[in-house]
Amino acid sequence: MSSKTKIVLRKKANKEGLFPLAIRITKNRRSSYMFIGHYIDQKYWDEKRMNIRKSHPNSELLNTLLSSKLAEVNKTLMELQFENNDVSSFRIKKELSASNSDKSFSSVSDEYLNELESNNKLTRLNADKVRVNHVLKFYESKHLMFQEIDEGFLVKFQTYLRRNKKLSERSIVNNLVVIRTLYNRAIKMGIVDQKAYPFGAGKIQIRFPETEKIGLTIVEIKIIESLQNLTKMEEHTRNVWLFSFYLAGIRVADVLKIRWSDLYDGRIHYRMNKNAKLVSLKLPDKIIPILEYYEPDRINSNDFIFPELKRSNFRDPKDVYAKTNTATSKFNKHLRGIADKAGLDKKLTMHIARHSFGNIAGDRIPVQMLQKLYRHTTITTTMQYQANFISKETDKALEEVVNF
Repeated sequence: MSSKTKIVLRKKANKEGLFPLAIRITKNRRSSYMFIGHYIDQKYWDEKRMNIRKSHPNSELLNTLLSSKLAEVNKTLMELQFENNDVSSFRIKKELSASNSDKSFSSVSDEYLNELESNNKLTRLNADKVRVNHVLKFYESKHLMFQEIDEGFLVKFQTYLRRNKKLSERSIVNNLVVIRTLYNRAIKMGIVDQKAYPFGAGKIQIRFPETEKIGLTIVEIKIIESLQNLTKMEEHTRNVWLFSFYLAGIRVADVLKIRWSDLYDGRIHYRMNKNAKLVSLKLPDKIIPILEYYEPDRINSNDFIFPELKRSNFRDPKDVYAKTNTATSKFNKHLRGIADKAGLDKKLTMHIARHSFGNIAGDRIPVQMLQKLYRHTTITTTMQYQANFISKETDKALEEVVNF
């Protein structure tokens, strides 16, 4: 029976809900899969044509890549069948993997970072690019091979980050996560054997340290709401911050993208930038004065409520990302001034709006409802997040013991 090759979209999604592209090699009804290293949303996959739909922002580039990878597989297949017509699909995959065995950590990380850029995951791109550079600077060469990344290497790397880079324990863990991600890709590509994997039980285990999340109280938020001696920029910043807080801590990147057309039937409808989930929330009464404040500057229904992205080129995600970062830095600067005027001794940033909602929600709202408000993928994430703000029962237990 002849061998067949086909580009497919595998059905198991990653944590972001994206699906991996692969080449399926079938011989004698047995299939092996060569993963290409790219993930896409299922809506962009054309099952009939076995390619990526034109609606994907990088369809032409990715389809060219798929064609070249398929041609590479078919070439290897023909060479092997010339030697032995009974070659198995597993043998074909093994031969293709062998051709990747000389790929370095640097080359795999370049492919990974290019993939993030192609999919416009610019926040992660900028963060992970720094982490990859940490590894290469530690090794002092771009010719680091995966076989060299063993437990001893990782222990020394953590010490380097702690002493030389002065990174926090959470930041060190984030660096290890990137290495683990790249190592898993290298295993799938046949660059390194699974047996060399340096992570897991009895090896390097990645454990996220607990972080303290501090949110404002109801009293503190009321003080901010009632402040009178604010500059125009501080008033604008307060409006954006309260808009986020009133809507369960919407992230600033999402707040700035909200248009007037997203408000109808007394609700706000938007798609989250982080995980592309659709959100629909009732507009609280407290938001109405904020909307009225910006109504005079409204050009049409498609206009943004807040002005920061009005001059952005939405065909260029990098421009939107840069303007969002600039705006966030500006807001955080003015929030420091607002905190001083409010007499707060807590750090006040845009992200604290989300923590403040969690702090006030505490254990008042069922965790299932909070999961919907936060739009977390799993209830475990919500429980872990909310655990930072639930203290009523432990406080009561402590009081019962010591108040004798």
